[in-house]
Amino acid sequence: MRRSTESAHDAAAAWDIATPSRPGLLPGVSMAGFSARTTEFFDLSVIPYPAVTVAISLGDEPFTVDDSNGRQRNGSVVVGLVPSGVRGRGRDIECLQVRLSPVVAHQVLGVSSELGGRVVSLHDLWCRDAARIEEQLRAAGSWDDRFAIAEAALVRRHEAGRAIEPEVAFVWRQMVTSLGGVRVERLAAEVGWSRKRLWSRFRTQIGLHPKRAAQLVRFDHAAHRLATGHSAARVAAEIGYVDQSHLHRDVMAFAGVTPTAVAVAPWLTVDDVAWAAPEYLSSECPRKT
Repeated sequence: MRRSTESAHDAAAAWDIATPSRPGLLPGVSMAGFSARTTEFFDLSVIPYPAVTVAISLGDEPFTVDDSNGRQRNGSVVVGLVPSGVRGRGRDIECLQVRLSPVVAHQVLGVSSELGGRVVSLHDLWCRDAARIEEQLRAAGSWDDRFAIAEAALVRRHEAGRAIEPEVAFVWRQMVTSLGGVRVERLAAEVGWSRKRLWSRFRTQIGLHPKRAAQLVRFDHAAHRLATGHSAARVAAEIGYVDQSHLHRDVMAFAGVTPTAVAVAPWLTVDDVAWAAPEYLSSECPRKT
């Protein structure tokens, strides 16, 4: 298990971060453990990411997530794709965070389109399983034990779940590898579907329509480039935006803040530690730098 060291970013230095010591069994799944180093109150704006996020609360203090409509969820939650306006709040936080490719999430969680932009309680999706897993995780002696417990639960549900259609999975992989730069019409032709059919099936099984999903993948790459210090003009030019204004509009649409604000967002300052070698959304599709 690897832990974080002191960072130049105050936000990153506020956390102890644990990551699995071995590769996972399920492609498209990555995990990290977070323990607050201080008892100060955290209020973090969530930056959208092209994965479904499961946050399992393990601390003694209540952990609250607010969605874009002001509704609150306490404890363990599932955050769907494009959760604009979502905030996580709490004190002395300890949690296990799991990022699931939408291809895997469809099979593990049993829902896709219902999660689009929403925050739901893990207990609402997994019922008694959620309480049982939380109890096992709290009783575990180490983060590696916790990762093993969580992985075993995900594998069980994956084996019992309904797989996504291979055409939809193929289209998603193409979006990831092209950083959102491939046309939907071309993808529909490649899988032998009409544009209308692809639009409908993709929306139902991934949770977003194809164009929006491609935009999300591109936004994620842009956000991480901005966070590493690249200028908005350079990012826009390098990853396929028409111009800097186009990048600005996209960032505002997904994150609700300007590219300058995204570049220093506390939510992104821990990514190099927590997700240093992520299964970005599938082991076949690593993040490009």
